[in-house]
Amino acid sequence: MANDPRMMGYLMRALSAEMAAVQQYLTQASLTAMWQLGAHSSRFRRDAEEELGHAQRLIERMLVLGIPSNGTQLPPIRPGRTLEEMLLIDRDLEIEVIRLYEEAAHYCARVRAAETQILFASLLQEELGHLSDLDHLLTEIQQGATS
Repeated sequence: MANDPRMMGYLMRALSAEMAAVQQYLTQASLTAMWQLGAHSSRFRRDAEEELGHAQRLIERMLVLGIPSNGTQLPPIRPGRTLEEMLLIDRDLEIEVIRLYEEAAHYCARVRAAETQILFASLLQEELGHLSDLDHLLTEIQQGATS
């Protein structure tokens, strides 16, 4: 199963997505720190650490399968000009990775790559939780703007 090119592609795409998220969240952490939004800066740093943990788990799985974790081409950073814009951009990124993990988990289940399917399913659940957190935070910010 380690030589399944489609599964290898999912793993590589997932690694690229996680590394892009790390870069995105660290940039946003630095910006919000400059804007003196310490609590939000800390949250973005925690998010970056979580995504880095996801990347590590993907790399470990790739190594077990004998797949080198080659360098990835990261998309440009889109930090946002306001906190709300940052969160909306991050929400879009989370939705993209959720779709990737759903597709990857289904494919791995279909080809009976159980351990890789479990990894993708686990990452999917964590990203769904992150999306829920973003939605909650966006609601708070939007309600605060209207009050």
